[in-house]
Amino acid sequence: MKTSNPTAHRMVFSDLHLARQLFGEQNTHLEKIAQAIDVRIDTRGNTVFLEGAEYASGLAENILNQLYDLLKHGYPLFDTDVAHAIRVLSADDTANLKDIFLDTVFITSQKNAITPKSRAQKDYIDAIRNFDIVFGIGPAGTGKTYLAMAMAVAELAKGTVRRIILTRPAVEAGEALGFLPGDLAEKVDPYLRPLYDALNDMMRFEKVTNLTQKGVIEVAPLAFMRGRTLNDAFIILDEAQNTTTEQMKMFLTRIGFNSKAVITGDITQIDLPSEKQSGLIEAKNILQGIAGIRMVFFSKQDVVRHKLVQDILKAYEEHEKGRSK
Repeated sequence: MKTSNPTAHRMVFSDLHLARQLFGEQNTHLEKIAQAIDVRIDTRGNTVFLEGAEYASGLAENILNQLYDLLKHGYPLFDTDVAHAIRVLSADDTANLKDIFLDTVFITSQKNAITPKSRAQKDYIDAIRNFDIVFGIGPAGTGKTYLAMAMAVAELAKGTVRRIILTRPAVEAGEALGFLPGDLAEKVDPYLRPLYDALNDMMRFEKVTNLTQKGVIEVAPLAFMRGRTLNDAFIILDEAQNTTTEQMKMFLTRIGFNSKAVITGDITQIDLPSEKQSGLIEAKNILQGIAGIRMVFFSKQDVVRHKLVQDILKAYEEHEKGRSK
């Protein structure tokens, strides 16, 4: 049970070099923790003094201990990691940050490690490893597509799949596609650009281009999947909230031997005509009981973009609640 009794904690971090990384430049990491959970944090050398409500002080101590443990394991600590740690442990103080932050999915061409940043992201990665079909459902900015892409690239690098297929419905284009200049590929390219952006963030542009030309990586509108059987592939269906019932069924029945499929979408941002039901919502309702299919749900607490993205989502959520009353 949380209490408001004032309490003080004293913490000593034996490695002064790591302690400085933990505190942040000019103690910015400590200030972030103090502000987020309403405690006072003072330092003297490698010693930290915490003062505040009993639960808040205990939470701050837990955060600092776990972040220090990450540093001892060679984890490079950034401001965003501190924010993620605060969010994870505030929601569940029994969580183990090492299990989440040290689970490296892929090392990018810039030598950056892609790792989960929340409990839901960790569950998502584990689901993709262990299930052939995984749905990632939740708001924008929660890493659904990016982490799926990292898993796909990692599986391709290990040789467990022979190709990556990335697809999404070009719903926003509608009938207007015919009035855009260029051939069909040039017309749909803008709707597939976010998938290319994620790929280029993980692999050198030249390598992405080479693999795309060889057909090892295919980025195509969902309509191009009709009539195919996709074997030995890692398939990602992005923006799945904009599929119709027929499109979702068509996609799910394309999956062949030795293939994985990840379906991502945000059911609060559907661009289909009002008379059309979202194939993602229907799939969520009818497929959860099937062995071999896993559904992972994200919330605004899992947003890993700019902090303002969380605030924007919260504001819209409160606005919608007010309209529905």
